Amino acid sequence: MKASQFLISTLKEAPADAEVVSHQLMTRAGMIKKLGAGIYNYMPMGLRVIQKVEAIVREEMNRAGAVELTMPVIQPAELWQETGRFDKMGPELLRIQDRHDRHFVVQPTSEEVVTDIARQELRSYKQLPKNLYQIQTKFRDERRPRFGLMRGREFIMKDAYSFDRDGDAAQTSYQVMAAAYRRIFDRFGLRYRAVAADSGAIGGDLSEEFQVIAATGEDAIVYCPDSDYAANMEKAEALAPAGPRPAAANAMAKTPTPGKSTCADVAALLGVPLATTVKSLVLATDELNEAGEVARSQVWLLLLRGDHDMNEVKVGKVPGLNNGFRFATVPEIEAHFGCRPGYLGPIGLKQPVRLVVDREVAVLADWICGANEPDFHMTGVNWGRDLPEPDLVADLRNVVEGDASPDGKGALAIERGIEVGHVFYLGTKYSKAMNATFLGEDGKPAFFEMGCYGIGITRLPAAAIEQNHDERGIIWPDALAPFTVVLCPIGMDRSTEVKQVAEQLHRDLLGAGVDVILDDRGERPGAMFADWELIGVPHRVTIGDRGLKAGHVEYQHRRDSSVTQVNTQDLLAFLKSKLSA
Repeated sequence: MKASQFLISTLKEAPADAEVVSHQLMTRAGMIKKLGAGIYNYMPMGLRVIQKVEAIVREEMNRAGAVELTMPVIQPAELWQETGRFDKMGPELLRIQDRHDRHFVVQPTSEEVVTDIARQELRSYKQLPKNLYQIQTKFRDERRPRFGLMRGREFIMKDAYSFDRDGDAAQTSYQVMAAAYRRIFDRFGLRYRAVAADSGAIGGDLSEEFQVIAATGEDAIVYCPDSDYAANMEKAEALAPAGPRPAAANAMAKTPTPGKSTCADVAALLGVPLATTVKSLVLATDELNEAGEVARSQVWLLLLRGDHDMNEVKVGKVPGLNNGFRFATVPEIEAHFGCRPGYLGPIGLKQPVRLVVDREVAVLADWICGANEPDFHMTGVNWGRDLPEPDLVADLRNVVEGDASPDGKGALAIERGIEVGHVFYLGTKYSKAMNATFLGEDGKPAFFEMGCYGIGITRLPAAAIEQNHDERGIIWPDALAPFTVVLCPIGMDRSTEVKQVAEQLHRDLLGAGVDVILDDRGERPGAMFADWELIGVPHRVTIGDRGLKAGHVEYQHRRDSSVTQVNTQDLLAFLKSKLSA
């Protein structure tokens, strides 16, 4: 490829709405161009990156025995109504009607459609296992699309779906996909972690996220440096403290804390560690009648240590809260506690509440909580003496750095990551909802055991940039770069020798299968180098009159701080060694 034939449209400044590095650099490098909120044109330079991501994914999916198909972007609502997701998914699911007033959705994912295919095509256990995948456009109507391709509304995703005869076979299919994902991410050349994850609204049990490590990542990744343990924050278990609860040493007292409504302020006022305070979080659950109206509400009080944060996913698994909860309203709080938020606690309630205590709080002695009266807290509170022993103790909190690893092999550390892949074992969640069955070996119908496996094709390049950039621009791994090598001839329009050497080298590299671009635009060296550093091509060869007279050209990797002089005759072999390293 020659640059004069290509479309190169770099910018000196990023648009004002580009908040994160990947959005700024992809826009400045001419890889994407905004068309609407969360909707982008993939420009030629960016499309080449996306196609390289797709090629690696497709090769490894095929190698793992998956079969490619394509399902429509526009899908009939009837399929989504079978599973109940047409109503449950919320406003992120874009619903449309055609001219005949028939309802459709713009697909955010394709469990319903692929299950419909399976129940029509896979009739016998002899046809199993089967794994069907697509690389296709998706749409999710994000409330606040931002960060460019990191959180857009329209995007490209690889989604695969496995169908098996029983749970054991399904887990084998899951492991095949998990191994394929590791090969895929190894080939991308990115630093990543595969972490245990909660399955979320999509359902299922066994689940792993593939997170690209980046300081700007939205997700917290919990891992143990001394073992293979890794999980996302929602999944990571906070172990119960070792050892018995200490004996009470202080009498309970109502202590003035004027204007101090947070645990941190109370601890500072009283001169005690924040870990001796307990925060009160008030939730509510609603019981609906046949008309869908709230018939009865139950108020819940959760107690966590003052230095810990509630983990909503874990709370959502507590018996009684596992069918959905909300934060209680101020009137509900006042009715049960006789006090507005800020000074709440479990002592002296006006009406009973369901109490759930975090594991750490269950072993505290002489702790501090709200007194259910403005400007006062209770100090020296102890279980068994001042309050009945808690009935329901659960892991309610986010882990923190230094907590014991759940595998018992060290302490936990935390780093940031960007989720770009996810593998789920779904079980029969969708096959039962859609009555998707096959004839088993015993001649009886059985529901498919399913798995699903996604990779954010267009999110992956943005994540790669968040991990690999500097003040000059993008630094692509070889496998993802829009071009692997760029040839930068100096004064090509003025020097016949520079032109001849550059064009011959271009032909040689193309013949050797190297993805190379020759910058024949006649740009000044500074502007030419700035463009390719911004775009992030990893290998650059500079060809100039002065060097050729001395028998060499200059090579520089995008991460190198200085150039390497290479004999002109040896350049092809030199580059091949660099590209194979």
